[in-house]
Amino acid sequence: MLALAAAVTALNRTLFRGVKWIVFLIVVLMLWEVVSRYAFNAPTGWGPELATLLFGPYFLLGGPWLLHVGGHVAVDILSAKAGPRSGAVLAAIAALMALVFGAILTWFALPLAWQSWSYGETSFSAWNPVIWPAKAMLPLATILLSLQAAADLVFLAYGDARGREAQA
Repeated sequence: MLALAAAVTALNRTLFRGVKWIVFLIVVLMLWEVVSRYAFNAPTGWGPELATLLFGPYFLLGGPWLLHVGGHVAVDILSAKAGPRSGAVLAAIAALMALVFGAILTWFALPLAWQSWSYGETSFSAWNPVIWPAKAMLPLATILLSLQAAADLVFLAYGDARGREAQA
């Protein structure tokens, strides 16, 4: 079980390390859009839409790793005052809630992504790109989130120190 949990965590860490660079691509893209709009009076028709389509994977695929390292915004009024055992119970409850949330979101996101792919859905803009790859990121990310929550439960159950890695 620990090996599987470690593999899920390693996959999410690797994805995070890859997708975190998308933000720099978005910055360059938006810089190009601003320069072309104001310096050349020739805005692109695709720049803002591409930035929006790239932001989805950036945001979604980083989530499972951030769940693992505790990188999300949290109100830790209870856990800050809890002892080691109570803290572990609270962490287990939080992981269970994340697991359930991820499963529910996956349940609703999969049909939408599948429908988008099967219809060859486009954005209906002037550029009109297919958008199913962006929509497919939601169920993929929620599956990975659920798997990471389950992996964190395994780490908690076995008292494994990898439960809160801080490497990014």
